Amino acid sequence: MEKSPAEIEHPVKAFGWASKDNSGVLSPFVFSRRATGEHDVQFKVLYCGICPSDVEMITNKWGFIKYPVVPGHEIVGVVTEVGIKVEKFKIGDKVGVGHLVESCRKCDLCFKDLENYCLGKRFAHITKYDETGIIRFGGFSDVMVADEHFVIRWPENLPMDIGAPLLCAGITTYSPLKHFGLDKPGIHIGIVGLGGLGHIAVKFAKAFGAKVTVISTSEFKKQEALEKLGADAFLFSANPEQMQAAEWTMDGIIDTVSAVHPMSPLVMLLKNDGKLIMIGAPRKPIELEAKPVILGRKIVAGSVIGGLKETQEMIDFAAKHNILPEVEVIPVDYINNATNRILKADVKYRFVVDIGNTLKSA
Repeated sequence: MEKSPAEIEHPVKAFGWASKDNSGVLSPFVFSRRATGEHDVQFKVLYCGICPSDVEMITNKWGFIKYPVVPGHEIVGVVTEVGIKVEKFKIGDKVGVGHLVESCRKCDLCFKDLENYCLGKRFAHITKYDETGIIRFGGFSDVMVADEHFVIRWPENLPMDIGAPLLCAGITTYSPLKHFGLDKPGIHIGIVGLGGLGHIAVKFAKAFGAKVTVISTSEFKKQEALEKLGADAFLFSANPEQMQAAEWTMDGIIDTVSAVHPMSPLVMLLKNDGKLIMIGAPRKPIELEAKPVILGRKIVAGSVIGGLKETQEMIDFAAKHNILPEVEVIPVDYINNATNRILKADVKYRFVVDIGNTLKSA
């Protein structure tokens, strides 16, 4: 019987945890990665964050997943080998890899450092086979190989364990703040949702010098938003009086919520020319009244992660301003408990797997 691409032997032996079917249960998995090419960086994985999208992927919520799947796209570690044409990295460097591991490198978007929007982009944690038969696996493993273009230099003063989720949650919130001009001191920014994305959005917005209001359906999060994360105000969106009193007060809103929720009340919070940026991804179509958009010349837009240049910029900014996610560091054998807790929204606010100290080889 012909071997599947997942069973083909490649030069770099690897060990990790994988999901074998849509049950989402992860278990030890032996596999292999490609040899370190001329432009490749190979590194020992030390930590890898768990993103809610990893959980959606291993349970095939997207409908196109091929198994086995090694998830993980918030990957940090130390370089162990570099290709002969690698220019940016050397053995011993601290590095990270996020979503992106490939793009066409030829289109206008790639030339503009917008690889995240390239039609030929490929993600680290989504199982697909390339033309050579090599299968791509994510960061829940002991070793990673990636083209140096898609590798981020990790600042010395940025903790690798706590900082790992910046490679997803960090760039997902930083990019729209920068691109849509919401990084100016003194402006008023609303952050919808206080979860893995929302709490990082608060920290970046505050570092930019903005006034920040957290908007949430969970009133119990008020103390956390104000006292721990440093938000300036809290808006309980289930309270019509509070929402009405805040209308026409915000320059921009970053909406991190992936559940279906009313959009028009959020648009009403914006000033004239205000911008509502969606980074959450509801699975069902959203409803939005045209009138509040038209009458205020307001913008409703979207954003997804960032290109490699912007991701490096974000990591350096986070290191300079001591912006770190709130995380719970866990051993590898706690992964299935962690994914179950993510489904129950029982985490503040991200899990990070200690790969280097707790992943035992087969």
